[in-house]
Formats: sequence, structure tokens, C-alpha cells
Amino acid sequence: MGRTYNDAITALNSLQSNYSIVQKIRKSGGRMNETALNEMVEWCEKIGYKPSDFNKLNLIHIAGTKGKGSTCAFISSILSQYTPASGRQTSQNSNLSPNYKVSKVGLYTSPHLRFVRERIQINNTPLSEEQFARYFFEIWDRLEDTARKAGMDPADPATKPIYFRYLTLMAWHAYLREGVDAAIIECGIGGEYDSTNILDSPIVTGITSLGIDHVELLGNSIEQIAWHKAGIMKPGSIAYTAPQPESALEVIRKRGKERGVDVHVATGHPDLKPGNIRLGLSGDFQYKNAELAVAVATSFLRARGAEGAPSYADKEPLAAPIIRGLENTRLGGRCEIRKETNITWHIDGGHTLDSIEATGRWFSSQPYTHSSPAGGHDKPQVLVFNQQSRDSSALAKALHDTLSAGNCSFTHAVFCTNITYKEAGYQPDLVSINTNATDVEKLSVQNTLAETWRNLSPNTTVVVKGTIEEAVQYVRSLASRQDDTVSALVTGSLHLVGGLIEVLETKTTQQ
Repeated sequence: MGRTYNDAITALNSLQSNYSIVQKIRKSGGRMNETALNEMVEWCEKIGYKPSDFNKLNLIHIAGTKGKGSTCAFISSILSQYTPASGRQTSQNSNLSPNYKVSKVGLYTSPHLRFVRERIQINNTPLSEEQFARYFFEIWDRLEDTARKAGMDPADPATKPIYFRYLTLMAWHAYLREGVDAAIIECGIGGEYDSTNILDSPIVTGITSLGIDHVELLGNSIEQIAWHKAGIMKPGSIAYTAPQPESALEVIRKRGKERGVDVHVATGHPDLKPGNIRLGLSGDFQYKNAELAVAVATSFLRARGAEGAPSYADKEPLAAPIIRGLENTRLGGRCEIRKETNITWHIDGGHTLDSIEATGRWFSSQPYTHSSPAGGHDKPQVLVFNQQSRDSSALAKALHDTLSAGNCSFTHAVFCTNITYKEAGYQPDLVSINTNATDVEKLSVQNTLAETWRNLSPNTTVVVKGTIEEAVQYVRSLASRQDDTVSALVTGSLHLVGGLIEVLETKTTQQ
């Protein structure tokens, strides 16, 4: 095996859980959860670590249903304002005490958009291909050495953890090697049994807005989901949550009390309102995520000895570095607008009922996306949509209803798979084998979505495409026949959004 970045991605993709395994996990009713943490600790030990080794990273742990990625991005951007790289080098021009500076901020999130290495960032920059390959194969070699010592064949799939667990261990290993001293870790699914939850001493934990998702593993009530998310709280840590339904908040507080943790609700800061601060991420709903991020980041800074860091609890005015951090936050694929020739692409990876409704409100708030009084359009508006693994028709209906309430509709709708290219298939970083290959090949989900949309919006021209590239070509062909700008909304899945950005940024497919 070679040792390049592409070799690492090929090896990593071999660790993906295939569709049959994913279905087995879902049908277990969460029983597989019960062994998850012990297994993760064992993998940790096989590469020479114990969970407490990661405490030197100075951890922030984030769980939730909606806005996890955005909240983590806000926190990372804020903390990066307190690093030497920000230009604020000394205590005289800094809010930090002389005996402490954040030097490197780690950010571990999922999923990625275009490149796997986006998941593992330092000071808001993904690992380079060289760094990724180096740390990937350091973990790979340690696992194979452990297997040999145990008398196992290193080529046996059982000698490696699955995809997400591998990347999680690799991220922490990379952060230790790179000297990271503030690490923001986003949960994958849930919290209590998530692979990241072997971390035993985070400085601050945060829970973003909750909703119904991953019901096979987490339960189908908001209270059950709150129980799982609250599992990241640890004795001695500071805990914040975004505002939640009262029944969910009650569960979170009860779990906090069991662990000796006071739970604080992040809400009501006078500076964090539209018009006061222009956030780097679009959408009014981002102010809720920013509120939690400020609470977590300021508490972290104060816990680490930052003189002059504002007290969130006292709702003190936000310091200039924190405002800069909020304004400078960037996160692709979330309420993102891209323009090319006469197409305006509106891109958002909303994939739960609540988030898809937020996407619809954001799109319909754009000044040029409303239907004409007569019910028609002066120019085409196109929906590009997919969701391969959740209740896609329910998501489509929620989006349609939200847009209709905002007097917004589409002249055209395109339903496609998450396959990147017509000829080349998936871009290697975007390969996914955890969906039903037969359904993808037969376009089963897409045809069902098309029928659903025809019933919801009989006047919309509805088409099905086999790849993201073909969907983009359809929109571009439509735009080539128009004098006015075409507005396109791409949503339903972060995997779809990542593939779209890949196609838009690949020179051979550009207009």
C-alpha cells in the first residue's frame, strides 16, 4: 500500500459500515450502544493511549441535533482570536493573562463537504494532505502492530475500527502531535454512547437545539434524545445548553444533577441579536447557535485563566475579539450563496424536519425568491434535493409547506442521488457505501420524491437525475436559455451539498 493522501482515503473508505451493517445497528434498537464506549476505549489502548491522555488538549465537547457544526465553528473562530497567530501577542494588547495563551485550536466535526481532512482542523484550517496521510498511517501502523502481537492477521477487517471511530482517534492523535491546546469536539450521533464520549474531563460542554433524529439509536421522543445528548456532561465541567422544550430541559438538568454539574441555559445576551452583530454565517437562527458558542467560549477562556474575558453569566458587553470571531466565522454548505454567470446557488445541508424548515425560511427571505402575485415567476426557481437515508418525502413536504407559507415556490425541481459524477462516480472523499446500493441504482428514492413533489406542486416541472453533475448540468442548461438570473436551492443532505460544491469547483464541469 502506498502512503499518499489518496492511499489514506482508499484505506479509510474500506472501514465504512456497509448498508447491511447499518440496518443491523438500526434494528438493534440501540442495544449496540451499550458496548460502544468499552470498544472505543479498547481501540484507544491499541494505539497506545488512554482516554485521560486527551485531557491535555483542553477539551470542549458539543452535542445536539441542530446547529452543532455551526456552534463549533463559532467557538473555534472565537478562540482563534486569542492565539498568537491572531496578532494579539502580548498581555498588553490581549485579553489573556501572561501565563496562558491558546496557541492552537483544534476543531473536529462531521461530516465533511468535499474533503475528509476538513473534519480535522487546526486554527480553522484543515490538515494538509501530507499531515492527514502521515497521521492516518501512524494510527494504521500501530493497529497492525497490535494485531501482529495478538497473533492476528493485520489484513483482517476486525483489526481496525470503523470509519468514524478511526477518524476520531486519528484527530486526537494529530492534535497531540501538533501541540493543540484547545480542542472542540463535535459528537457524531447522540452523546452518551457516542465514540467521542470516552473523553472524561472536558472543560466545557454544550448542547445545541434538540429535535427528533436518529430515532433507531436515540429514541423517538425529545426526552429520550435529551437523555442521550446530556451524557456528555462530566463532573467538574461547565455545562451550557441552548434553550430547549421544558420537558427536554428537565431531563438535561436531572442528568446534570446526577453528575454534580450545574446546567446553564445560553440565552438573552443583549448583543446577540440581528442588527447588533453581523454573524459570519447567514440565517437568523444562527444567533441561537452564536449565543451558545459565546457562552461556551467565554467560560472556557475564563477557566483557562484569560484575564478580561467577559463573563457570559453577567451578560457583559462582548469583547472585540469575540465579536471578530463571530463575524469571521465561515462554514461551507450552511445558508451559503454562490454565484456563477446567471445562476445564484443557495446551498444548505438541512436534513432534519426542523432544519429543513429553517432552510425554507432562509431561502424565502431572499428578496428575489418570491412568487409573483399571479402565482407564476418572472424567472425560473429550481430546487435540487436529495435525502437518501431519512424519511425523504416528509422532509420534502416540510420544505414545501415552509416555502408556501413564505409565498415561495419552484418552477423546476430536480431530484438526484449523491453520486458525484456521471462517468467517474463518487469523488473518492465522497464515497458512501452505507446506503442501499440497489435503491441508488434504481433511483427509487428520487422517483418517490418526484411523485411526492408533483402531488404537492402540480405546476412544477419535475425531473430525476442519476448524479449531482447531471443535476448541475440541468440547471445550467435552463439558465443558458434565460436572460435573468436563475435562483437554485440545493438542500436535504450535507452529502448532496458537498458533492454539489465539488462539481461547482471542478474546472472540467464549470460553465
